[in-house]
Amino acid sequence: MRACVFLADGFEEIEGLTVVDILRRAGVETQTVSITERRLVTGSHQIPVTADSCIKETDFSEAELLVLPGGMPGTRYLGECRPLTELLLQFFREGRKVAAICAAPSVLGGLGILEGKKAACYPGFEDKLKGAEVVFDQVVRDGNVTTSRGMGTAIPFALDLVSQLVSEEKAQELKTGIIYG
Repeated sequence: MRACVFLADGFEEIEGLTVVDILRRAGVETQTVSITERRLVTGSHQIPVTADSCIKETDFSEAELLVLPGGMPGTRYLGECRPLTELLLQFFREGRKVAAICAAPSVLGGLGILEGKKAACYPGFEDKLKGAEVVFDQVVRDGNVTTSRGMGTAIPFALDLVSQLVSEEKAQELKTGIIYG
């Protein structure tokens, strides 16, 4: 597995599933991971989604990227999930990639991952990006951390992740194929 997208009850469906869809179109092995002990997760707009696995049963040793979709109360639940926060810190310290969109960069901020980095988030969450230089670009990549602003930036966020995991050429090919931009 190369990418893991974490799902909590109340996640923003477009942010989570757009990333999964585009990464899989790019040929990136992508797994959805529930942060609870059940695979069925309900998004913030009451859309039920069955995750591929649960966090406690998933081996992350081969993963290259961890992705946090936003949405409420999903973002809060992500930040309260100790196995996930420990994993995020481990990945960050090892130089592996972590990414978050919308309100979810606040989870990274709370862990100190954004200290000294440029980062973006959903309006109103800027004060949760502790130590970050807040910028208002659609997608912000700083070292091994990628952040984005919200549902409307989910496609460019996912395409940027493709450019990191596969190639810029593959991201451009997908952009053309999905008639984006």
